Amino acid sequence: MTESSSSLPAPEEPQRIHALVALRILEVLRDQDLPGDLMEDENPSRTMPRRFGLSDVVQRQIRSFQQEARKGARLTDEQVGDLFRFVIRRPDGRRVFQQVGRSLVEPGRAPGWVRVLPSVARYGVARSRVRKRLRRLFGRQLGGFAKGPFIIEGRSLLFVEHDPGGDACYLLAGLCEAVLEQVSREPARVEHTLCQARGDAVCRWEARMIEAAGEETPTARSA
Repeated sequence: MTESSSSLPAPEEPQRIHALVALRILEVLRDQDLPGDLMEDENPSRTMPRRFGLSDVVQRQIRSFQQEARKGARLTDEQVGDLFRFVIRRPDGRRVFQQVGRSLVEPGRAPGWVRVLPSVARYGVARSRVRKRLRRLFGRQLGGFAKGPFIIEGRSLLFVEHDPGGDACYLLAGLCEAVLEQVSREPARVEHTLCQARGDAVCRWEARMIEAAGEETPTARSA
């Protein structure tokens, strides 16, 4: 007698996301919440132990993720989604996600010869770096590049799945911004122009390199 499909165990969720993503989320939260000057009338004996950045639990979890990241360990979408949902409850969630994205880019600058390439070629270098970094971090392709120097589009991406409000989408914006700045050695701007959380058909990120003269290289919109 064969076992019915309803009695079969559910397949395990794949572990695809690098532990570095979870580590950076907690590190950014910790750094955001470390106390600076005490506010007027603040009682440090009451308020400081409650600050996220001083939590012993958080510090232990950071140390655990540091070990996991060094070993190249992977987490499930749901494990990272739990951290996403923790961030979106904060009023500064969008800023936190953007900073996390920036912190996920490997340190270092592009070779000097890249800087003298035409802007079209520099965008090409940046696109390649972003593709490789996203696949390395998330274990899959997240969206794809549309027509234009630097436009990313995608549907039902990890960010929106775990944050219906759309703040988590700014993680990708921060990552792209940091990569573009590495390549151009100049500031860059990434705008989240469309978002499924706002009712759009797709999520879209459009980027521009800001030249030293203060002008932005154009980014053509996809057809």
